[in-house]
Amino acid sequence: MRFGEIVSLAWMSLRATKARAFLTALGIVIGVGAVITMISLGSGAQASVQSQLAALGTDRLSISPGQSFTRGVASTEGARLTIDDAVALQSAKTLRAVAPILTGRAQLKVGTANANIDVVATLPSIQEIDRYVVAAGRFFTPGDQQQRRQVVVLGSDVMSELKLDGVDAASLVGQQVQVRGVNFDVIGVLEPSTIGGRDDPNESIFIPLGTGQFRIFGSDRIQRISVRLHDADAQLAALIDIETVLRREHRLRTDATNDFRIQDNSQFLAAQAEAGKTMTFLLAGIAAVSLLVGGIGIMNIMLVSVTERTREIGLRKALGATRRTVLTQFMLEATVLCVIGGVVGVAAGTAAATVLGRINGWPMTVSLQSVIVAVGFSAAIGVFFGVWPARRAARLNPIEALRWE
Repeated sequence: MRFGEIVSLAWMSLRATKARAFLTALGIVIGVGAVITMISLGSGAQASVQSQLAALGTDRLSISPGQSFTRGVASTEGARLTIDDAVALQSAKTLRAVAPILTGRAQLKVGTANANIDVVATLPSIQEIDRYVVAAGRFFTPGDQQQRRQVVVLGSDVMSELKLDGVDAASLVGQQVQVRGVNFDVIGVLEPSTIGGRDDPNESIFIPLGTGQFRIFGSDRIQRISVRLHDADAQLAALIDIETVLRREHRLRTDATNDFRIQDNSQFLAAQAEAGKTMTFLLAGIAAVSLLVGGIGIMNIMLVSVTERTREIGLRKALGATRRTVLTQFMLEATVLCVIGGVVGVAAGTAAATVLGRINGWPMTVSLQSVIVAVGFSAAIGVFFGVWPARRAARLNPIEALRWE
């Protein structure tokens, strides 16, 4: 019998039991769809982290207060950073820019709308360090800082925080708002930033450090210092410079531990990306288990099909069908079920990944490699789990099969 005729017979057998064939292939559809969705979500999450890494840069460090030790007891009371520390760091040759950051929550009032907003008081150099892009207006200048002008730059999502979604933030440039009851002139609005995390710049407002210190917070105790290196590859030298300067400023003894922490945010994001990659493989592995369950279901249904079609198999063998012909037909039926389930599963998985990607705001990518692997794996499952039923059908004795009731 020609191969084309075998394929035709296998297809006719599947069409004769459409409902059963659909339910049998459903397990493969779910398995392949789950694998595609998990891999795509993992890839999207990694792409999101990589975009944050690119935006953050590997030449940026953050210094925050650590723990001080008194008679062996850890305490954060004596650990502090001041503006003088930031000024001292400006002498380090490995540092390109230094920006002390004084933050806190304050009431922002725009017209009749008001909300508690993160206020970031800092130097103009923060724009270079964190790579902020101004969408409208300008960022504050060294002159604004020296004269302690009451000017403010708005983050991209401040309007949402104020429940003013229909108002364009750019339209506020040149107008006045109130920060903790003090009038400020809006001079700029930032583009959305991908840095996120603590003190999300998209939901914050920025004012000159001197203005924040004397008009809003009344303190010189800063929360952290952000620095940018001249050379990202010279990070070790920069760490030594920072530690040397701050230990001198804090008058720490040789045997005393640092009362500050130096954080490399790119390492944190890289670790997050690695954890996301591991989780992707784990979830994809769990999803692949459903493919095996679907394969077992196909084997079960094919065994039932062999039993139901015993007389048909006996008649075909009596008319000259060989073992190889019968084996090929039943293997094709199992493989076709799995391939159809795989193709439908890819479509379902792609749709699910697209929807979840939009919900999470991740750039979703369904790679050709994952599609080929998923469909190929489903076809392999069809072959593997179809062997036993096919061999059982091929080994039937035609005389006994014709007697089957």
